[in-house]
This record gives sequence, structure tokens and C-alpha cells, in this order.
Amino acid sequence: MGVKTMLPNYELGFYALVVTCAVVYSGSGIFEASRDSMNRKAFRDGIKPGWHYFGRKMDVADFEWVMWFTSFRNVIIFALSGHVLFGKICSMTVPQHRAVMYMIYGALAVLGSMGLVYLMIILSHCLVLYSVALAKQKWLCYVAGLCCLASFKVEPFGSWQSGFVTGAFDLQDVLFYGGSTFTIMRCMSFALESSEKKEGIYSIFDLLKYNFYLPFFFFGPVMTFDQFHAQVSTRELRRKDDEMKNIRVNALLHVGAVVAVDIFFHFFYILTLPSDLKFVTRLSDWSLAGLAYSNLVYDWVKAAVMFGVTNTIARLDHLDPPQPPKCITMLYVFAETHFDRGINDWLCKYVYDHIGESHDSVLKELVASVTTFAVTTLWLGPCEVVYIWSVINCFGLNFELWVQKFFQLGPFAKLEAKLSGAMSRRIRAAFGAVNFWAIVLYNIPALSSLDFALLVTKRLLVTGFPVSTLSIWFITYCGVQLIKERERILAIEEEEKSDKAKVE
Repeated sequence: MGVKTMLPNYELGFYALVVTCAVVYSGSGIFEASRDSMNRKAFRDGIKPGWHYFGRKMDVADFEWVMWFTSFRNVIIFALSGHVLFGKICSMTVPQHRAVMYMIYGALAVLGSMGLVYLMIILSHCLVLYSVALAKQKWLCYVAGLCCLASFKVEPFGSWQSGFVTGAFDLQDVLFYGGSTFTIMRCMSFALESSEKKEGIYSIFDLLKYNFYLPFFFFGPVMTFDQFHAQVSTRELRRKDDEMKNIRVNALLHVGAVVAVDIFFHFFYILTLPSDLKFVTRLSDWSLAGLAYSNLVYDWVKAAVMFGVTNTIARLDHLDPPQPPKCITMLYVFAETHFDRGINDWLCKYVYDHIGESHDSVLKELVASVTTFAVTTLWLGPCEVVYIWSVINCFGLNFELWVQKFFQLGPFAKLEAKLSGAMSRRIRAAFGAVNFWAIVLYNIPALSSLDFALLVTKRLLVTGFPVSTLSIWFITYCGVQLIKERERILAIEEEEKSDKAKVE
């Protein structure tokens, strides 16, 4: 109820004004804190010389981001540009064999960047899981796949395998574990899809073509085998209307995002500030809340840029890759919270939906979510922070369902039916505001630190009560109403498109 209910324009305008003022006020506090802490000894490792002519240093606390756009930038551009040119030639000359060409180029790129031993390790895991797929037993595919994944994520097996890789460079560990774990997820998808194939089994070359597609190999996203195989096997390569225009626009947006993040890091030290708890305790409740929220937004931007680049290349290759993650600013529901839509699609298809089925049963939902987060914990790498992150987010997902089921009971359903659509929307937005901050606080331990998450929670719920708690809740309520308004407009547009398609 209330999904397509419109609120008065003056009310929505008031909400937008409140959110804008709150963001500016919180941002000014973070800016002043960044300026005052620029030369602190405790931040020496996280803040390096930047724009001298502006008198600003740069936040370099994120190792991956710095490496991608400094020392490793040229390698990435060279490898992916080569793939684009190679793919274009193949699409024009031998479109029926383009998947084989992608596989050859990808394998050579992996060989050149990581060495022969690493390539052999990857091939050995592919061969093991292919052999398991021949049995066409789903349970065996799950067991073998998770064991292979554990061999990279659980010590001492991970260190033992990485020890075979010779040489050393800045991103060797990132590429090793990224390529290895994404490979296992792809091999499991291949094995599970093969077990469902009614006649025969896919060939080993189908697996290798799927796994060694270079844009997805090291950094993802994971595209399930059935989708990849169907799309890459298409011989008639046709572009949709305005597809190239959309690809160019998306490419420019990603370049703009990189530039924006670089500018942002010179004025807001959102990654380095949380590392010094003594300093952040001096910040106001508003600045602290903004700092926690900014960490989530940045992680979403990083994921959007990383997957956006690989997805753009995949679209040039006539593929339809998983969509980028939904912006954290647009989230107030745990079920939609994910930074990697490819992994989310994989988990939903093979674990969450497989066990939870229609997701109407509370017990089945509990088992499905616990199993899903157990697999996710193994995927991320078992450690204390990951355990905490998994437990609290699993609880949040289930608690959301419990509350929903509770309010669907007869008395509450009848009470809501008596309310107007606008009032129902307002009440739901109030609960959504609480959920929004639960999502923020539950993800901060993994993105920053557990101590920082506990500090923010204590300030917002205990020492800041009631003024800070209620005021931030109200501002979040205003933001959720703006999100709901956007959802309302999108729902109406989708309905109009559906009606138009039926008429045609």
C-alpha cells in the first residue's frame, strides 16, 4: 500500500531542503576535520602530498584504488585495450569463433601478468571441477566447489598455493586471490548448470572460454554460465538502438567518477579519519554520522567504477553483463543491499532462492539466509570482522522479514487499510529510516573497523539521545521519502512501458 501514492509537492520540496541542508552541514564538519588533521603524525601513512597549489594533501588509505590509478594503470589500459581491439577484429572476421579467441587472449594475458605456475593452478582447479561436473550430482558440485574455494581462503592452503607463484609486484596478492576465487565461482556455476543439462554435458572448452574471458577474470563480476554461454554463442551480432551511444555515455560517466573521487580525496579524508579514534571522538554527532555514511558511498562508487569498466568492455563484445550495484543512497531494504550484483545473482540463483524457494516461510528464509551468508563468509575469507559482518547482516535480513510478517497480521493489515495511501507511505518511511541506518551501521565494521562502528553506534543511539538520534532519524526519514518518490516514478514508467508493449 502507498507504493504509487504521491505526496504533495510542497512536502517533497521540504524533504529535499532538509536533506540538502543536513548534507552540507555534515560535509562542512568533515571538511574542517580533514583540514585540521592534514599534518597529524597519526595520519602520516594515510595522507600523502597531493595538490600543492591548492595546499591540499590526498587521502591514499585505499590501497587498491591508488594502485589501480597509479602504478597499475598502464597495465590495465594496455591489457583491456588489447582485448577490445582483438575482440573487434574477431567479431568482424570470425564471429562464430570469437569465444575461443577471447579465451586465448585471456589465457595469454593471465600468463603474462601472473606467470605459468599461476595459470597451471587455475587450470588444475578447472579440471577438478569439470571432472566433478561429469557425475551430474549437485551436492557433489557444491562440496567440491566449496572445498576448492576454501583452499584459497583458509590457511595454510591459501599461502601454500600462493607460494608457488614467483615474482613480486604491488597487486600480486589482489590478482592472485581475485582471479582464483572468481574462477571457483565460475567453475561452480558451470558444474551446477551442467548437472541440470538434460542431455550430455558441456565440454571442457566451454568452461575455459567462460573462465578466461579477461574483463571478468580478475575483478568480476561473475556472470552465470547459462547466461554467458547463450550470449557468447550468438552468431548474429546486432546492436540495439542507441547502444553505442549508451556505452560511450557510461564510459564518460566512469571517467568522471574517477576524477570526482580524486578531487574528493583531496578535501575529505573519509578513509583515514576513522583510523584515529581519539581524533574522531572530537567530531560532532552529525559529522560522525556523515563520515560513516560516506564510507559506504565511497565503497559503492569504487565497485561501480570497477564493474562499470569491465561491463562497458563486455557490452562492446555484445554481452549483457550483470547490472552495477544499486547506490547505497537509494537503499533502505536489506534484501537489496549488495556491492557486487554478479555475486548476488550467483548466490540468489544457486543458494538463496534454491533453499528459500518463494521466501514466504520464516524457517526456510532463515535457513536460506544463514547458508547464503556462510558461503559469502567463505568467499570473503573467514576472519573475525567477516564473521561479525555476516552475523549482523544475516540478522538484519531476517529481522526485516519478521517485522514484515508481523505487520501483515490481521489487526495491523486492517488498521493500515483504513489509512490513506499517503499516511501509509509516511509510516513505512519512518520504519525505512531505521532500516537505512541499520544497513549503514551493519556494514561499517567490514569497510572501516569494528571500533569505529561501535563508536558511531554509541554516539547516535546512547550519548546522542534524544537530540542527535531523533534529528538524524527525521533527516533520514526525509531522504527515504525522496527515494520512495523516485521508486514511484520508476514504477509508473515501467507500467506505461508495459501497457504500450501490450498495445503494440
